Amino acid sequence: MSFRGHDDGRSRAQRGWQRGGRREHQATRMMPLPGGGNRPAGRARSSQATARQPHRPPVKPRPARRKRSRMPRVLGALAAVFLLLLAAAWIYVDLSLDRTEAITDYEGRPAAAAGTNWLIVGSDSREGLDAEDRARLATGDDGGEVADTIMLAHIPDNDTKPTLMSVPRDLRVDIPGHGSGRANAAYSLGGPTALVRSVEQLTQLRIDHYVEIGFAGFESIVDAMGGVEMTIESDMHDTRTGRTVEAGERKLSGEEALHFVRMRYSDATPRSDLDRISNQREFLGALASQAASPGTLLNPFRAVPLMHAGPQALTVDDSDRLHHLVRLAWAMRGISDGGVVTTTIPVATAAAAELDHARAERMFEALRTDQPVPEDLVFE
Repeated sequence: MSFRGHDDGRSRAQRGWQRGGRREHQATRMMPLPGGGNRPAGRARSSQATARQPHRPPVKPRPARRKRSRMPRVLGALAAVFLLLLAAAWIYVDLSLDRTEAITDYEGRPAAAAGTNWLIVGSDSREGLDAEDRARLATGDDGGEVADTIMLAHIPDNDTKPTLMSVPRDLRVDIPGHGSGRANAAYSLGGPTALVRSVEQLTQLRIDHYVEIGFAGFESIVDAMGGVEMTIESDMHDTRTGRTVEAGERKLSGEEALHFVRMRYSDATPRSDLDRISNQREFLGALASQAASPGTLLNPFRAVPLMHAGPQALTVDDSDRLHHLVRLAWAMRGISDGGVVTTTIPVATAAAAELDHARAERMFEALRTDQPVPEDLVFE
């Protein structure tokens, strides 16, 4: 009995403890609310703790960093390299130009006037040509260098069109120290200096720049450009040399171009030298237009050979620089589309040996003052 009573007592005590603990636990957890009802004590403490903490705005997540593109830096580096190469090429060409003393001061030299004047000379120099080349190009024997082509290019300071004026090779001029003679003989007698002075005295126009090219240089420049595109109106056969330039839309090679600009004994050139110099101006316009085109300047397979051939082919005055040549080429590119007035010095005879002084003076005065050349003086 005692054993069972002992167990019962323990059970009642245990049950009492459990009931009391449960009531105490409930009393601890349940707290009265101000408006009635109870709230769990744990939540009350949590709310009080939250109320005591300062308000903090929610933290926004940082956006993911975008990877910076390397393309602008790559393009910038490529542009810098391109500019350095361009500058190096420019300096190379400028320093490689063959220079000579062509323009000098002397007593009685014409005063500087409006615009800029170039003397463009194509000599019949055979320098750089062996016997096989001379036969191929039909240059004939070397009987002394003469100016095969003489042109005066006037670039105005205003919006007047540039003018390209040919000087017939047989025109009689005063040659310093040698009296009267043909214009092309001035070169053989006194070199570029005598030719410049003869043209200045003839026209009373001061020559500011000088450029010359020989047979070999002419062929190399044309070939470096991959040929020059032209439209030949009719077949041209030279009875002296036996060479023929076929009609049609053609891309003339250096050899063909040389035959074209020198031809004067053919049915296509009845005026002989006058027709020849007209063809020379036409070809110069096509050459300048193609040389200054993006297809040449931006094509390394054209630009690089041209930069190599140009300095070896051209001779300029001591004072001339590459940017002068670029400006000349840019001005002359308009020959093919009428942007340049092309003409010949007015002559009095069909043989182009005597100057028409009255008409010639009107033309020279227009050039000295940057005025348009009168239309009645434009002579092909």
